[in-house]
Amino acid sequence: MEIVFVAVIILFILVYNKTIDKNQFINDNKKYFEILRESDYDFLVYAKYGDSATPNVLFQKRVIWAIGVFFVFMFIFIDNVTALNVILAILVAALVFKMPYMQLKKYYKAHLHQIDIMLPYYLKSLEILIQHYTVPVAIGKSINDAPDIFKPGLRELIEKINSGDSSINPYMDFANTYPVRDSMRMMRLLYRLGLGGQEKKQERLLMFSRTVSNLQQKARETKYKERLDHMGNQTMIMLVVTGVSVMIVILASMLTMIA
Repeated sequence: MEIVFVAVIILFILVYNKTIDKNQFINDNKKYFEILRESDYDFLVYAKYGDSATPNVLFQKRVIWAIGVFFVFMFIFIDNVTALNVILAILVAALVFKMPYMQLKKYYKAHLHQIDIMLPYYLKSLEILIQHYTVPVAIGKSINDAPDIFKPGLRELIEKINSGDSSINPYMDFANTYPVRDSMRMMRLLYRLGLGGQEKKQERLLMFSRTVSNLQQKARETKYKERLDHMGNQTMIMLVVTGVSVMIVILASMLTMIA
């Protein structure tokens, strides 16, 4: 245990004196840190910050903060090196590392409906372009007007297709990166649109259009239901407040009469 502690302190001193570049240290050990990266992390970052976000940079900051906190706690325990204190330092560092991810998850849950309905409305605009262009060309032309959350994934999708990958994999990779409602099914339909001749394309486009319209209808119904629930909750609060206010007035009047 003492050897491990001394190694940690030496590493801390080397980083503090800039003998070791912390960014270079992380890049050199990137494959080990990537094991800690959550599968939906990039999606959650884009969901909150949009197209301008850089998930790799944000993840690197998480790693740096966690390592920094671990070093600080180890320095605090310099006069009392025990297995319990080392475990405590690791647990605090793990909490610091996980905190940004938990905040992103909380944001996504709070805006779940808003984010989920973005895909059907984007696909509806894409449907119009597909009537005049091939699917890859239509996707490329749609990127500038697409929701910010989808732009990085769409660019990556087009790059894979342009590099010669004509399989369904680029579409499935997009669906896996953006696990919003019905993304898998819609990407399969979109892939099939690019297969076959013009006659098949019209038939599949009609199916695609119906599916997108159904998704939009579901989104509208969900939004309407949420609005009704919100109005119901507001009405209930008003009734409760009014009832309590009336009871207070009646009780005050009774006390005045008794006095």
